[in-house]
Amino acid sequence: MDINQTVIIIIITGVVTYMGWQNRALQERLIFWPPAIKDGQYERFVTHGFIHADGMHLLFNMFTFYFFGRIIEEFYRQYLGGAGFVLFYLSAIVVAMLPSYVQNKDNRHYASLGASGAVTAVLFAYILFAPWQLLYIFGVIPIPSIVFAVLYIVFSIQAHKRASDNINHSAHLYGALYGVILTIVLEPKVVTYFWHQLLNPGWF
Repeated sequence: MDINQTVIIIIITGVVTYMGWQNRALQERLIFWPPAIKDGQYERFVTHGFIHADGMHLLFNMFTFYFFGRIIEEFYRQYLGGAGFVLFYLSAIVVAMLPSYVQNKDNRHYASLGASGAVTAVLFAYILFAPWQLLYIFGVIPIPSIVFAVLYIVFSIQAHKRASDNINHSAHLYGALYGVILTIVLEPKVVTYFWHQLLNPGWF
């Protein structure tokens, strides 16, 4: 029987996040902090994706990841001997943060945590396969996934420019871009499939 990799990632993330809440020193050792990475602690590129600031941060990311990860996992598991999905997720954590690192590598006051970049990569990979599938904002407001994608990108770009909150909108943008590009690279036919689906919404 195949192991559900999505659930395993969620369990590990929950356990590590809880440990970080209980041990501030551990959380500080795992968090994305550019000066430490610059000094050679490269594992922080990955470890920051397994800790979260609070319960709502963890719940939102893992709730989203659970619903879309299970679907995208089926596509990515056919690569690298079944490890494709795990490597996709881990690499998305890293790639989503590369621009933030370049911009803040000498900024001792900058820190980031959470799996949002990787979760966004999974979500946007899903949108390639189902652009008209309804997503439910806050669990109740239905919106076609392609419409959500456009609004999400526009919002993230504007929010990144304003930089008026503590959310790393850059990671969201680059995570989304990575999810789309890697999926297309692995299976170029998905572009044709996407356009066919986009031009033929099933609910018309």
